[in-house]
Amino acid sequence: MERRSFIKSLVAVSTVAVATPIMAKEEAKEAPKKSDTKGPNDMPFDVALKAIAGDKEVKESDKVKLSVPEIAENGAVVPVKVEVDSPMTEKEYVKAIHILNTKNSNARCADVMLTPANAKGYFATRVKLAQTQEVVAVVELSDGTFMKKGKSIKVTIGGCG
Repeated sequence: MERRSFIKSLVAVSTVAVATPIMAKEEAKEAPKKSDTKGPNDMPFDVALKAIAGDKEVKESDKVKLSVPEIAENGAVVPVKVEVDSPMTEKEYVKAIHILNTKNSNARCADVMLTPANAKGYFATRVKLAQTQEVVAVVELSDGTFMKKGKSIKVTIGGCG
């Protein structure tokens, strides 16, 4: 008789152990989903620009040369080059170059900090683009001013999944 009660209690315990995770999964499915919840890296373009420049004005400038392809066949590897016409002296230099996009869930692609020791306000990289959109280079100068240049890129195959 002891053997039978042991087996019954073993079966009962194993049933509870198996049923509990299944019930928890079913409860999670029934819980309301928060579709507005964003990931920790989601940042739209306007929010990213405000995080970089704060309340300062960001002006379009011909001093910023942005080189991107007109058509990107693969959005996973889009080449971007930014060159800034700056003397790069101790008093006047490019402090930072930020590369943003306008339609990915995370607008920030790259942030590069520079010093006069760089001798040239230049940066090149590759970025991922999910769809046809604009790429914007935002440049911060040592005097605290900001300038930008944007160009549209047609993406044939999205690179963000």
